[in-house]
Amino acid sequence: MRIAFLTAPEGVEQIELTDPWQAVKDAGHEPVLVSTRPGRVQAFHHLDKADTFAVDNVVGEAPAESFDALVLPGGVANPDFLRMDEKAVSFVREFFERGRPVAAICHAPWTLVEAGVVRGRVLTSWPSLRTDIRNAGGEWVDEQVRVCDHGPNKLITSRKPDDLKAFCQAFLDVFQTAGV
Repeated sequence: MRIAFLTAPEGVEQIELTDPWQAVKDAGHEPVLVSTRPGRVQAFHHLDKADTFAVDNVVGEAPAESFDALVLPGGVANPDFLRMDEKAVSFVREFFERGRPVAAICHAPWTLVEAGVVRGRVLTSWPSLRTDIRNAGGEWVDEQVRVCDHGPNKLITSRKPDDLKAFCQAFLDVFQTAGV
């Protein structure tokens, strides 16, 4: 499986990128870093700069159809930047339209809200997003991991870095059973 990891050029929470990335590699799949600009992505440990990572593909040049699934890492700034980029928002929306699974952790559901794909869905996130999710027509729950199939695709969400082990296991199970 080719799995897209979508991040902004800066602001992604490093562990929410690297742990799922490693889980995908360990499962024998191909992770691909997609961003809104070429070059490198600046990751963060909360508010402090961390490592940088090379971008593999740029949104608008890598069609969603070339990927089997999508992972959206969090970080406070990362999804805020992404939701302001129409190509990134369209890229996310296309996974839902194609019925492909999407996994999002922490603040990443902000991008889902912007893409208009949470109505009728049940999801979790960092607690500060609950009002945004509810206002967008979704149901917010406080759970370690939530898998929702009330829509055109399976949506896997999680709250925070402490939930990463369960998040990675859940999305890998879903990606495998989704037949991708």
